[in-house]
This record gives sequence, structure tokens and C-alpha cells, in this order.
Amino acid sequence: MKKPLLIDLDGVLRIGKEPSPHVEKFFDLINTLQIPSCILSNSTLSTTNDVRQFFEFNGIQTKIPILTAVEAAAMYARLRYRRVAVYCTDHVKSLFRGLLDYENPQAIIIGDYGKRWDFETLNYIFRKVREGAELIAMHKKRTWKTAEDGILLDVGPFVVAIEYATKKEATIIGKPSELYFASALSLFNLELHDPFIMIGDDLETDIEPAKKLGAETIFFNSEKGFTQEAILKANPDYVVNNLEDVIKILKEKF
Repeated sequence: MKKPLLIDLDGVLRIGKEPSPHVEKFFDLINTLQIPSCILSNSTLSTTNDVRQFFEFNGIQTKIPILTAVEAAAMYARLRYRRVAVYCTDHVKSLFRGLLDYENPQAIIIGDYGKRWDFETLNYIFRKVREGAELIAMHKKRTWKTAEDGILLDVGPFVVAIEYATKKEATIIGKPSELYFASALSLFNLELHDPFIMIGDDLETDIEPAKKLGAETIFFNSEKGFTQEAILKANPDYVVNNLEDVIKILKEKF
């Protein structure tokens, strides 16, 4: 079997609110070469259907499987809990329908909560976790970039604050968690340490954790501001600036 591709959505296939240049050509190549692939999204603002509709709205067809952190978190919750309190956008909170309980939750699940974070919310989560609720994070990224406001705090800093205050460690569902990589590889009937190729634009959530699992890595050098020193330290197998560069690499490899 060919090594599967795990492909980060934002920063690789989607730049801001637009498809990346050459993305259709990239999908065509994957289809032509029959490379097993999966699109990964750490964003908890969207469901799998939202991601697919984004491409379709822009006239791009793809049958590549899509795995989002929010759906992985909902699956994880349904297997383990009857009552959870969820902090994410209302759009994706519907995936937890039937489990929501803010009075006596067995777990607190944190996703992208935007600008609604405040002391009251953080203190509520702190109390519930201190009283025994488990802490689940859909991912633990430090920052994210928006067209409107530039770089903002992401979920990670709020999760770390609760961990520090409660002396309890969160279970991470999305990247860089091994749970997420294992879920993606299971789509190809592969185990966690089987060979794969990771294409991502974040050294901390894409490249470094994939390398720890023995994967080949293609670092998509976007506008996240990683220094040359950080890139050299992460030591990706390839550094590219656009999907056309990725296409050249894949043609050589496959």
C-alpha cells in the first residue's frame, strides 16, 4: 500500500476563506495516482459537511475523507459519557445533542469559543474540573489567525490555565494528540506507527508530532511566522511554499 497522506486543511488547502492556489490540481493528482489521503481540520468551527461544502461552493470536487477535531471529540464523548458541558460555537455544539448538561457534567469539552471567553466561564470550568469532571480539549493550539483581527489566542492558553489551576491534565483530541493521528490512520486500516506522510503548516501541531510517529513531513511555510531556527529544529523532510511544490514532490515519490 502507498503511504497515505494526512493533509492539514487551514494553511495548506485553504488560505483564509479561499481555496489555496493549485488545490484542484493537487486533488486531481491524488486521484490520478490513487494516493490514499485524508484531510485533517483542527478547527472546531466546522463539521465534515461544512468543509466539503466549502470546496463544492468554490467549484472543487473531492472525495477525500475529512476528519475534524469536533467530530472526533463528539465520538469520543458518546463512547465515554452521558453528561458533558461543551464550550464551542453553537453551530457545532449540535453534534453533542443529548449529552449536554451544565449542572452536573462528567466532562468539560473545550473547543473554539471565539471572543466569548471571560472570567465567569473560566471559573465555572475550573470549579467543575476541580469537583471531578474530566477536562477534554478538542485541540491545544496557542494561536490562530483571522483576516479581521490578525493573530488571536486559540484554545490552548485557556486549557493550560485550567490545567494549571486544577493540577489536572486535559485529554487532547485534535492535533498534536496521537489519538487524532490514530483515528485518521484507522481509516486506512493502519496502526499509529505505520508509515504515512504529513503535510501541514504548523510545526507544533503538524510536523513535530508526525515526526515523532516516524512519518515523512512536508512543511507548508505559510504566514504563521515560524523562524528559520524553529524550522531547522523541527527538521521537516521538505519545506514548500505552495501546493505546486507539493505536487512536484508527490510526482517524484509516487
